[in-house]
Amino acid sequence: KSELMHPYYAAERGLVDDVIDPAETRTVLAGALAMLRTKHADLPSRKHGNPPM
Repeated sequence: KSELMHPYYAAERGLVDDVIDPAETRTVLAGALAMLRTKHADLPSRKHGNPPM
């Protein structure tokens, strides 16, 4: 149990993106939100119209 209960176990297996120091949480979160501020995802085109009745 002690071997599996640390964040580095999940990071080694690719289950989490990053392991950060708790003191850096605010800085990392602010940077991630700033990056997403200008993100724009295009909506997919419609594949099907209204079906006939």
